[in-house]
Amino acid sequence: MAVRKTADSLSACNDIINNLKAGQIAPVYLLMGEESYYIDLLTSELQNSLLKPEERDFNLLTMFGAETDVATVMNAARGFPMGAQRLVVCVHEAARLSNIEQLVLYLKKPQPSTVWIICYKYERMDGRNKLINAIKQCGGVVFDSPKLKDYQMPAFIKRYAQQHNVVIDEKAVEMLVEAIGADLSRTAGELDKLMLSVSPATHSITSELVEHVVGISKEFNTFELLDAIVKKDIYKANKIANYFYKNAKANPIQKTLPMLFRFFSNLLLAYYAPDKSEHGLAAWLGLSDWQIRMTYIPAMKAYTGIKAMQAIRYIREADVKSKGGEGSNAGNTDLLRELLFVILH
Repeated sequence: MAVRKTADSLSACNDIINNLKAGQIAPVYLLMGEESYYIDLLTSELQNSLLKPEERDFNLLTMFGAETDVATVMNAARGFPMGAQRLVVCVHEAARLSNIEQLVLYLKKPQPSTVWIICYKYERMDGRNKLINAIKQCGGVVFDSPKLKDYQMPAFIKRYAQQHNVVIDEKAVEMLVEAIGADLSRTAGELDKLMLSVSPATHSITSELVEHVVGISKEFNTFELLDAIVKKDIYKANKIANYFYKNAKANPIQKTLPMLFRFFSNLLLAYYAPDKSEHGLAAWLGLSDWQIRMTYIPAMKAYTGIKAMQAIRYIREADVKSKGGEGSNAGNTDLLRELLFVILH
């Protein structure tokens, strides 16, 4: 069986699930990486596919790396199933299992009726590790799940919705990314809730539905603030600042400033891009073409490189003041208003 190691974790995850459905079962699955969402998903899918509910009491052995040792894990894997075709041994927190490389001793001759699931969450082994080589040699699966970046989230959201035969509009995607960031587990959970509320007639997730179900304002959020800054819409920017003041718990300035700093830092970098086409800027900044088209190209027309540098300085000063530095007594709403004034004028 092929080793599954790819940056496209969703495709790799789907391949493993499809192989399971086709009866292609590996003797061992090493699930590793910084992104826990796919590891949890595959662990659940493997257990549910390999064992019926009534078989799990005697044939699903769950262990934790910090509470066991290599010898115990290997002895468990050498056991036999009881009233089932397979014995499933699942090792959670495998990164905390001492001398984990010694598991290669078992992999030289794995028990045919045993399936091993090794959950190596939040970390990853070097591809040259002898355990990985042993897994490859015995026909096992290595699944490597890197942490997604914020700019990769729109694609994840759209593909997740598509897999469930649901359409999601761009505004709704923006709202979810802006509110949740690169938290796949939470994003998937919110999408599942939204799908329960979609209209049978349209099968569509709209910004209005996100606002109603998830509780994210479609008018007053950091994305809309950024949109106002790009368009130099002073009225809209101040309106959002006032909303943030009234809803300070959900919209602290400490959440807004990093977003503004990241935007103007990227904007400054954009001026140095060798290729200033939409695709060229996307590759240069590591962002999606859509983000470049909707945000950065208009911003490059609205702001000069010098203004972007000044904005970065203003944001840093506001950050210091928001933390009580420079003897500032200004409230966060005043700080945001002051910052917006110097940026927009």
